[in-house]
Amino acid sequence: MKLKVYRYHQGMDSPRYETFELDPNPGLTVLGALFQFQEKFDDSLAFHYSCRGAVCGTCAMLINKVPRLACRTLVNSLLKGDLKVPIFPYPAMGETVPWDPKNEVLVEPLPHLPVIKDLIVNMDMFFQYYKFIEPVFRPSDVNPEKERLMDPDSVKELELYTNCILCAACFGACPVEGQTQEYLGPAALAKLYRFHIDSREGEQTERLKKADIPNGWWACDAYGNCRRVCPKGVPPITAIEKAVEELNKQRSEDKI
Repeated sequence: MKLKVYRYHQGMDSPRYETFELDPNPGLTVLGALFQFQEKFDDSLAFHYSCRGAVCGTCAMLINKVPRLACRTLVNSLLKGDLKVPIFPYPAMGETVPWDPKNEVLVEPLPHLPVIKDLIVNMDMFFQYYKFIEPVFRPSDVNPEKERLMDPDSVKELELYTNCILCAACFGACPVEGQTQEYLGPAALAKLYRFHIDSREGEQTERLKKADIPNGWWACDAYGNCRRVCPKGVPPITAIEKAVEELNKQRSEDKI
């Protein structure tokens, strides 16, 4: 099989693609293939990685036109077509080079973020939006006499959103993000909703208002790519839909 990799560095007129042929051993991941590319073909290839166990989210990139974690994406499964994801088209899907998905694995940087070098993108904008929603737990009682308890159902719902590893795969797959870069994005909004539904939180009623802006809850067009590409099963679209429903209900009650 062949690994086709996006290459870019400052000073280049335009990006280029380089191809490396390898024999995919059982269990070889895309991250492992990138290491082979780096060791045997060109050691200047730049990409991010850390835990290599789908925990840190560092190695998110565009693989066969779908944002994925390179450390958990098996090359053989890609070639067999076992990892197809039915996602709504977004800008990055149209910007491509000729490639054969049955014999080649195409690896590109995560969409909607500036490319620094090769597969490394500048995550500043993503984390700027994350910081905007103020992802800090603010309990109603600073010094409780006992531990803060939650009922099992509340914990179960909360865990849907606490599983986010901030890999930005949802950010890269969002069509709205490709059209309006001011949009806060699925990850930030899902995290904001996480604090809103936390029964231990002291500012629940104020949380939703933080993103009650044109580029917050209301900018989502409900494409659903965010949920489909999330490696941890976090459903940002569900959080956004529920937040919008609550805000609309509040506005209706205020008019009465």
